[in-house]
Amino acid sequence: MTVEATMNGQVEETGFVAWVSTVDHKRVGIMYILTAGFFFALAGIESLIMRIQLAVPRNDFISPETYNQVFTMHGTTMVFLVGMPLVAGFGNYLVPLMIGARDVAFPRLNAFSFWLVPFGGLMLHWSFLAGGAPEVGWFSYAPLSELPYNLGVGVDYWLVSLLALGVGSVGSAINIIATVVTLRAPGLTISRLPLFIWMIFVTAVLTILAIPALNSAIVMLLVDRHLDAALFLPQRGGDAVIWQHFFWVFGHPEVYILILPAFGMISEIIPVFSRKPIFGYGFVAASTVAIGLLSLTVWAHHMFTVGMGHGPDLFFTAATLLIAIPTGVKVFNWSATLVGGRLQFTPAMLFAIAFLIEFVIGGLSGVTLAAAPIDWQVTDSYYVVAHFHYVLFGGTVFGMIAGVYYWFPKMSGRMLNERLGKLHFWLTIIAFNLTFFGMHFLGLMGMPRRVFTYPDVPGFEALNLTSTIGAGILGLSVLVMLYNVWISLRHGEPAGDNPWDAWTLEWATTSPPPPENFSRVPPIGSRRPLFDLARGKTVDPPAPVDAAPPAPVVSVTAFIVSESAFFLMLLLAFVVYNFYSFGDGPGPLNLERTAAFSVALFASSATLFMTERNLAKGQRDAATRWLLLTIGLGVTFLAGQAWEYTDLLTGKITPEGSLFAATFFTVTGFHALHVFVGLVVLAIVALLRRDGGLGSKERTIVKSAGYYWHFVDVVWIFVFSIIYIGRIA
Repeated sequence: MTVEATMNGQVEETGFVAWVSTVDHKRVGIMYILTAGFFFALAGIESLIMRIQLAVPRNDFISPETYNQVFTMHGTTMVFLVGMPLVAGFGNYLVPLMIGARDVAFPRLNAFSFWLVPFGGLMLHWSFLAGGAPEVGWFSYAPLSELPYNLGVGVDYWLVSLLALGVGSVGSAINIIATVVTLRAPGLTISRLPLFIWMIFVTAVLTILAIPALNSAIVMLLVDRHLDAALFLPQRGGDAVIWQHFFWVFGHPEVYILILPAFGMISEIIPVFSRKPIFGYGFVAASTVAIGLLSLTVWAHHMFTVGMGHGPDLFFTAATLLIAIPTGVKVFNWSATLVGGRLQFTPAMLFAIAFLIEFVIGGLSGVTLAAAPIDWQVTDSYYVVAHFHYVLFGGTVFGMIAGVYYWFPKMSGRMLNERLGKLHFWLTIIAFNLTFFGMHFLGLMGMPRRVFTYPDVPGFEALNLTSTIGAGILGLSVLVMLYNVWISLRHGEPAGDNPWDAWTLEWATTSPPPPENFSRVPPIGSRRPLFDLARGKTVDPPAPVDAAPPAPVVSVTAFIVSESAFFLMLLLAFVVYNFYSFGDGPGPLNLERTAAFSVALFASSATLFMTERNLAKGQRDAATRWLLLTIGLGVTFLAGQAWEYTDLLTGKITPEGSLFAATFFTVTGFHALHVFVGLVVLAIVALLRRDGGLGSKERTIVKSAGYYWHFVDVVWIFVFSIIYIGRIA
């Protein structure tokens, strides 16, 4: 292990152990980016295997089963192990620097969230060695992912790995929210935030709202596969379309989770290399919020062909067309920023301009797919493959590459080679369009997607061969970029603190920044603090502002929002299966007994309130007694629920027996798990109180735990009302 001195004389450890044990947000961010790069290489190899198979008609390079596994792993890897870790990596590295903070709000949670990414990724790819990778697409549509149709373990690896990745994503998002809300430097008001912060913050909010929909679907599919339930098996009363609804409630916001941070990068890069402020800052920020809200309303445009009816088709067509408006606002703002600017065509700027062009192409094809009659014709064709890649590769990946060229000097202290950067750009732009543009025509000519080969139809071979050649050149372009990074780290020109003469706070510290980020944060009097500082503009001391809520309270609130979405999805599933389907009877539920132990849970909220009240008065012994009573009431509730489970299982009421039992045990079981977690937290608080380890933070910790406990109680009000009163009374 070696050490390096920082600008304040502090010592920073280097070496393998220092990196894997770090909680420094910058190192965690770099590890996110490197992990994404590793899986990007794997996904690239998988895509090349597919393109070789499709280069000519009736090819037998790989078998149909292998092809299905490869395209499933390619899509899953790109979305969950490349796109989302890149978002988290840049967010982790840049957010504290751009808001003048010394670290994220919860460094240990940050590190834990990161390590779930390689864990989930390696678990997913281990399936190749454990009996076969999943072969159900990155969307894992039921019932093809159910046991009667898919007996391999690949789907189980897919489900568990995505659960791990989802937990990590939610943890990272909660950290970003708490950091932005509570750790901004004095003077950095909401209206002065860099646009990247706006985009990453909305992305974090979308993450905590969207991931629970996927998690609830995963939980239900695991119940089907391992408890022999039939939630998605139509022949036993289930509904496979519900999987699509749940998945795409997550899946479409996921597109914006991946693209919004790229929007933020472009919004920082274009103004700097145009040498003028962003045109219409307020419109760009407001349109980001609008996109976030509208993205939650358009999921079923992925489902026009499942037979929802003209009413839903019309609604989701209108919602999809509407979301194009705030997206278009951004494109016009970026374009207007370019007009009249003193443009500097660095590699970062070239990729930013290419982003504009490629993303607009993807957006236009997306508008065509928003029209249900057009979607009916091309939804299962290569037209959709082209659209998807123009949005996510031409958008997200191009934006991220621009970000690498822009912030690499800050992260490494070295400049990337500009000639190699421009070579990389031209290879990428040519190869990308060779690979994907012809797919529009393949789709319009009738070539279906998700097929391992195709007949010798006129035009198919030429377009597919062109696509395969383009994919090969695209792989070569990645090697050029990697070579540029390697030689620049070894021999690159020193970057200095602010090589671009940029305006945001991350450029106010050294390159790379020290562990503490800043020796002193410059005064902030506008959206461009370094511009003001360089020109000697006097900045008045920031006016006093109301203190931000404590970070634990913000984080627990964000977690509650996320878990509320999770329970909402499970309760919706219960209602659909038991109120609007031919589900079974309610089984031998005991309303009176359940009401009795529910009273114990509801009373625990009152006793916890008394705990907080006594703490506020300084009566710590009384607070401890009320806290112990709260724990006792919670244990009483769990004992009552265990009693009920025993009666049901003794009476042969099991998940495989009925839709009611499957949904009942899923909803109440996860609620019981949340109660148990809450009891563990309260027990830890009680132990710390006994040992005197809470000190001045005691009230904040109890308040945060109280928010969670009251949330658990409120959830049970809905569970009891819907399952017990709604089904029995």
